[in-house]
This record gives sequence, structure tokens and C-alpha cells, in this order.
Amino acid sequence: MARPETDAEVAVTKPLLLQQARNLHLAVQGLLTPARARATRRRVLDAIARMRLLQIDTIHVVARSPYLVLFSRLGAYAPRWLEELLARGEIFECWAHEACFAPMSDLALHTAQRAARAGHWAHKHAARAQRDQRAGMDRLLQHIRELGAVRAADFERKQKGGAGWWGWKEEKRWLEALFARGELMIARRENFQRVYDLSERVLEHAGVDANALPSVDPAREFVLGAVRALGIAQARWIADYFRTGRMHKDAQLAPFVDAGDLIRVPVRGWDVPGYVHADNRALLARAQRGALRATHTTLLSPFDPVVWHRERASTLFDFDYTLECYTPGPKRRYGYFVLPLLHRGQLVGRLDTKAHRADGVFEIKAIFLEAEVSASPDLVGAVAQAIHECASWHGTPRVVVRRSEPAAFGKALRAALKDARLNP
Repeated sequence: MARPETDAEVAVTKPLLLQQARNLHLAVQGLLTPARARATRRRVLDAIARMRLLQIDTIHVVARSPYLVLFSRLGAYAPRWLEELLARGEIFECWAHEACFAPMSDLALHTAQRAARAGHWAHKHAARAQRDQRAGMDRLLQHIRELGAVRAADFERKQKGGAGWWGWKEEKRWLEALFARGELMIARRENFQRVYDLSERVLEHAGVDANALPSVDPAREFVLGAVRALGIAQARWIADYFRTGRMHKDAQLAPFVDAGDLIRVPVRGWDVPGYVHADNRALLARAQRGALRATHTTLLSPFDPVVWHRERASTLFDFDYTLECYTPGPKRRYGYFVLPLLHRGQLVGRLDTKAHRADGVFEIKAIFLEAEVSASPDLVGAVAQAIHECASWHGTPRVVVRRSEPAAFGKALRAALKDARLNP
């Protein structure tokens, strides 16, 4: 009698269905099922540590992106906890995928990798400032050394407009250059404005050794860390996660597979393999058995890891997503700040929203279902509940739906909001 295959053997040989790959990705990202426990500050930190990066963006027609990314995973929580984690030195800010929060435990890795990111626009600007404006940067450093942490708003603009990074005043450019170079860190945020201080003071406050070296090879860990955070990844997606350079090829990952750090997994419909970190082997086996069930419905930030890489979102979810806030108005297809809609393991639509906080109104300017998605009663009810929860967390409990494609979905959604008394 043949012995049954072990989970390890199945994980290596059995191909995944596309939906199983999606569910594995969402499980690792914390989006497969609704949060089972009440949100706490510790769970906010755990969510950031699981993703390894929490991208920062300042647009706030709804909650700013890092807050919304956490809400999608944790449900209602106190946004101030994110600032508290930063001020306590449990997370820090860095340039990685873009501007991001990261767990302080990863500081040495990011510090060691700074030179490898020299091609990033922020580091290019910093190098130019170092070459052309070092005297001014040194004066600013001395000011901070003597008088303490500063915000860009503490300095007056000496002239209107001007050249530079988005027309920033020179002190703002110098602060950003010194931050990118690692001479300054972000000590805290005040009304979401960065407060810059000497790196040694920030790290001393956090109880971190400024001279500590990473315990693992940074280049290797960023490959493995990206795969671990994504759940499953094609080789060409890996470098984008931490913005570590050129796209990887399958041949470059063979040593990781041979060493047992990565598992090469076929996915039906893909002409290249997927890769799963060995730490996620048990989840992979559950996905292959069909034991990972997606039950979560929520709104995603445009800067959520699930959608920030357009090719990955298209391949994994058959969802073509482009953020249009930087597109001229007449050329926008969906709207200014459009949130992808996750429903039970699929990206089923998107909605252009605005939170009118003074009026308590959560405005849905337009909501769009994907062409192949049917507006079933189950979908309508789950989406209505997700919108209500997000709107209530924003402090804008009255939901207004302006336009819908298809129109029948909008009508059913309005009725669901009303019938469930979600819309007072």
C-alpha cells in the first residue's frame, strides 16, 4: 500500500488553481477573512510587520492610504495608534517601494540597502542636493542639533513658487535630502506633517543601536521577504516590492529553491512558476486542499500591496487598475481617487469616493462592477455592509450613492443600505 503524500511533497508537486493562489496571497496579506479580534495598537504593529511595508500617501479625500490599508485588515481602529508607534520608535519611515513605514526591526536591512536604491528618484534628488547645496544642508543640521526637531512648516518661504522638488522651499528640499541620506529620521508626525530630527537622537529614543549591522544578507532577505509578504509571487514581481533593482528571473531564484527557502509552485493558467516562502508552506498546503476560504469584503486603498503593482493585480485578479488622480480630469475613466472593491477573494469593482467629514457624508460619486460580475443579493449585501463600516469609521455615517455601472446595482445597493438601516 502506497504511503500518503506529506504536505511538503504535495506543496512541491501539486499545481494551484488561480483562485487558490489568490487566497494564499490574501491570507498572508491579512485579507482572506474579516478580523476575528478587536483591533489594538499591537495588532496594528503586527499588520505592518506582516506586510513589511506600509506605503505612505498624503491624499485624504478619504482616510490617507496607510490608515485605510490598516482598516481593510483590522476593521475599526484608532488612527492615532499609527502615529504612536512611530513616536515610540516601533516603526520608522524610509524610502523603499515608495515612502513607507516599516517595522523598526528592519532598520538595519534598509540602511544597508540604501546604496542599492541610488536610482530611486528620492535618492537622486538627495545626491544632487549633496553635491550642489551641502553648505545649506550643514547649516540646517546644525540648527536641528542645537534647537531640536523641526517641521518644514517651521521655515518661511523666501520667494513665491520656485524650482525644485514640486516647488518646495529650500529647507524642505534639504530636509528630504538629509532624510533620504539617513542623516535625519522622522521622529513623529504632527497633523501628518513630518517632524525631522537627527537620526542618532531618534534611534537613542527608540533604544536602537545606530551602528547595528543586519544579521542576514540584505539583498537575500529582500528577495525572501518580498515572497513571504506576497504569499505567492512570480519572479518578475519580487524586486518591485522593496524596489531593489532589476526584475528577477527564474534562474536567479533556483539557489533559493535548492536551499529550501522558496518553493516553486505551478499555477494553472500561468506560463511561469510561482514562488512561496518556506515559512508559508502550511498555508500553501491548505490552499492546495481548498481549505483557504475567502470571506472578507472590504474597500482597498489604491496604495494597498494587493494592487500597487499593476501587472501583479492583473495576473492574480484579472483586474486592470490605474490610479487616476494624476491623470487630467477629462481623461479619467473611473474618477480621482478610486478604491478597489475586494469581495470574497476577488476584485469585483471600484468606487470613486469622498468623505465629507464636516457634513457626516460618505459620498460615492460612482461605483463600477467588473463586466463579468453579477450583482447577486449576496454581493449587494456584503458591499453595503463594507461601505457602511468604512463610512462609520470615517465619521461619515450617511452614505450617498450618486452613480453606478450597472445602474441596477446602484439601485439595489441604495435599497440594501436603507433596508438594513445602515444609512440614517
